[in-house]
Amino acid sequence: MVRDDLPVRAEDDLALERQVCFALSVASRSVVAAYRPVLEPLGLSHPQYLVMLALWSSRSLSLRQLSEQLRLEPATLSPLVKRLEAAGLVERARRADDVRMLDITLTERGARLREQALAVPGEMMARLGLDREELEQLHGLMTQLIATVDRSAG
Repeated sequence: MVRDDLPVRAEDDLALERQVCFALSVASRSVVAAYRPVLEPLGLSHPQYLVMLALWSSRSLSLRQLSEQLRLEPATLSPLVKRLEAAGLVERARRADDVRMLDITLTERGARLREQALAVPGEMMARLGLDREELEQLHGLMTQLIATVDRSAG
């Protein structure tokens, strides 16, 4: 029920379309959906793609390091890594000196997949209708926002 006695401002700060959280949520779902057909030929989901990006930079990471880089809980990450292992893209191994530590390492097949993935950024720029400079500006703002939220939370 709408109350007639509530003041209405020309620029309502509580209007849904003015909320940063709403814009971020819709943008996130939309961008991930745009990645789907681009990643499909690689046999990767978007979360698996993020895991592979981290591993293409480091070749091998512990589950804890991967979790920190991707900002995902290990319990969320484990099933992703298991599916990548089943696909022959990574190997999981416990450390001999500390069995609590699980290392995730690219296989040769996983390393070769990087060559195919080199086309993903250009394809995504085209799909999103943004050039490299615009994407770098957007990335910079998002990184700044993440850092600000991290500082206020900590």
